[in-house]
Amino acid sequence: MTRRRAALLALLTTFALSAVPATAHAADEGPEQIVNGTFDDGTAPWWGTENVTLAVDDGRLCADIPGGTANPWDVIIGQNDIPLVAGETYAFRFSGSGTPAKVGKALIQLPVDPWTQYFAANPEFGVSGNEYSYTFTAPVSLPDAQVVFQLGGSAEPWRFCMDDVSLRGGAEPEEYVPDTGPRVRVNMVGYLPDGPKKATLVTSETQPLEWELKNDDGRTVARGRTVPRGEDASSGQNVHTLDFGAYRKEGTGYTLSADGETSRPFDIKKDLYDELRTDALKFYYPQRSGIEILDSLRPGYGRPAGHVGVAPNQGDMEVPCQPGVCDYTLNVKGGWYDAGDHGKYVVNGGISVHQLMSAYERNKAAFTDGQLEIPESGNGRPDILDEARWELEFLLSMQVPDGKPFAGMAHHKIHDREWTGLPLLPHLDPQPRELHPPSTAATLNLAATAAQAARLFAPYDAEFAEKSLTAARKAWAAAKANPDTYADPDDGVGGGAYNDDDVTDEFYWAAAELFITTGEKEFQDFVLASPHHTGDIWRDRGFDWGNTAQLGRLELATVPNALPDRERVRQSVVEGAEKYLAIQRAHPYGIPYDVPDYDWGSNNLILNNLVVLATAYDLTGEEKYRAAVREGMDYILGRNALNQSYVTGYGEVASKNQHSRWYARQLNPDLPHPPRGTLAGGPNSSIQDPIAQRLLKGCKPQFCYIDDIESWSTNELTINWNSPLAWVSAFLADRGERSDCRVRYSAHGAWPGGFTAQIVIENAGKKAVDGWELRWSFLAGQRVGHAWGAAISQSGSVVTARSTDWNGRLKPGDVATFGFNGTNPSEPNPAPEVFHLNGARCR
Repeated sequence: MTRRRAALLALLTTFALSAVPATAHAADEGPEQIVNGTFDDGTAPWWGTENVTLAVDDGRLCADIPGGTANPWDVIIGQNDIPLVAGETYAFRFSGSGTPAKVGKALIQLPVDPWTQYFAANPEFGVSGNEYSYTFTAPVSLPDAQVVFQLGGSAEPWRFCMDDVSLRGGAEPEEYVPDTGPRVRVNMVGYLPDGPKKATLVTSETQPLEWELKNDDGRTVARGRTVPRGEDASSGQNVHTLDFGAYRKEGTGYTLSADGETSRPFDIKKDLYDELRTDALKFYYPQRSGIEILDSLRPGYGRPAGHVGVAPNQGDMEVPCQPGVCDYTLNVKGGWYDAGDHGKYVVNGGISVHQLMSAYERNKAAFTDGQLEIPESGNGRPDILDEARWELEFLLSMQVPDGKPFAGMAHHKIHDREWTGLPLLPHLDPQPRELHPPSTAATLNLAATAAQAARLFAPYDAEFAEKSLTAARKAWAAAKANPDTYADPDDGVGGGAYNDDDVTDEFYWAAAELFITTGEKEFQDFVLASPHHTGDIWRDRGFDWGNTAQLGRLELATVPNALPDRERVRQSVVEGAEKYLAIQRAHPYGIPYDVPDYDWGSNNLILNNLVVLATAYDLTGEEKYRAAVREGMDYILGRNALNQSYVTGYGEVASKNQHSRWYARQLNPDLPHPPRGTLAGGPNSSIQDPIAQRLLKGCKPQFCYIDDIESWSTNELTINWNSPLAWVSAFLADRGERSDCRVRYSAHGAWPGGFTAQIVIENAGKKAVDGWELRWSFLAGQRVGHAWGAAISQSGSVVTARSTDWNGRLKPGDVATFGFNGTNPSEPNPAPEVFHLNGARCR
């Protein structure tokens, strides 16, 4: 994500701007700042880069723009020495055309590095020509600003013409007002039949109002009265809550009406989140680096492999370090592009791949081979693990080789030497690639994820599992030897800095994963001694790539292990969930996130708070936690101040212009929008990018968002924002049925490489069970051998035991007992903790 550019642009860009129709010019009484903007006197003082020739044609300045350039700034037409006065509001106007039609960039900026943009727009130059009019307020006084038109980045040549360029002070600033649609805000995707169903009404009324729920035939099926909630601080709106949770009939095209407004349509369906679970995971395949993306697998998204050394790429197979950092090259081909650019980062890759593996580890039977339609489908492994492996192999490749300084540590990141522009497909990126110095944070991300991978891949690929565990141990030792090697916060040219000067949380997470996988005392002792083990880690703002102690706590609570204070750990997760539940109940929009200023990637933080609530449901079975997750997802999918879904393709009005160099349809109609199931970062009170600063100055937190490809501070896509979306969607797609059964699993003997276990099933319900099927998962590579009292089969680490003819009927209070001999290639071998009887989880 491009937080790396915030420091560069936030220095001077504090202004407001709105585009206004060309026929509705703002008053401008100041002197003209543009010299020869009508081109009556030829082309001077306008200039162009060496690859264009300026000429006057029919009273317009025209130029033939060459094709085959990579970045917008590869072709520029501009004028220097434009005076600006701080605080003055200017009207900026011009007309322009393109043959064929093209999107360009119009900028007013600092004339030297770092080229700070005071104004930026992306006008679409049509063949017939258009007029453009904007206003902006200058943040600084400057005698020599530049007005430039960036016109490069096109594969084909085209002709550009412009006329009537004008910049005058004395204009009135225009107010940007987003179109928020009807004042009744709903989850536009819909609601689960047996879950909470709430909506928000924006109104000036302070007394309860009548509401109606109508089906797709327009017939009223439920009525009620709103609950006034007062002013919501996060939006500045006076709101009411509509609660129609008592209505449970499935259907499509429902609408809610209140106070003379009717909501956008929504569904009530059991399978509401099944597609979102898959789409959120399918996001990762077209984010892959180093492999051709097949149009047959992702229609509309096919592209050549990026960064494989085919010109103009310089490739990721022999990447050198930044000057003075190392004397070797590494093959770091593969992995996922982190966000909307071409960088790859170990710290962001770590939490992303972890959350995919965590979603799998929570319910291994929910993920199958062939589910995601990726090149590896059909190999006998769940697709989610194959997708995770694509990133894991990259993380492993970033480890410093033996015999070199900092051996065993991980390089922090690899990306372009300089920034590239939008749009730019990965295979067309011409920039040299560089490895950046190792960091303790990156090394611990590698240790944690490789240790987790070791146990999950053990049933499928013992060699890769062993390779991962070896790398994890080596990274752990290297991090302990170099505990304070931090990433440079100023290393943000060409890619994000991702700096973090407190890695005690990463140490805790890595130790937790290593302990769960190995059971070894070194890691247990480190976990128990860490201040993060007993501290309150449940931040109001949620966890993210820079706050990872929560990952270790959640893993220790949910993955079977022998930690001596594990019950306290589990209870601490419930306490965290109670905190977020209280925040959600108090919030007028039902969000488990209530901070005075919204963070970069606020949607990801909200989803991570939902992960904590979902985990509490798994630990306790208490419906209030699952209901909180369901209600929290409403915000992401439309029940918010902007009345829009933040997930591409989900909801009648949804984000579709997330910041990306190759999902860039807003800039190039030949390119696609981001894939269905892509999460936008969401409202960000800091509004660091020029587009957001133009349009959103003074915004209330929920309104600090714009669906524009240039708004990288509010609207970027990233791998670590889609990972909690995938996790939570998988949780919501789980029907969550509970069964009145008790299971006792006990080990009756163990020997090197083997063990014997006995399982007792008790029918604790009020109805007889006629034939049973019990399912559970092992921690790692354990395998069931000879069995008695049940027919047992196994796929990966998922085991299914079926009743025999003589023990299949269980009346209330009856028990059935069976056992087996198993093999265990490595320790530990904890008892499974989650059992499903006939598809429903035992209480």
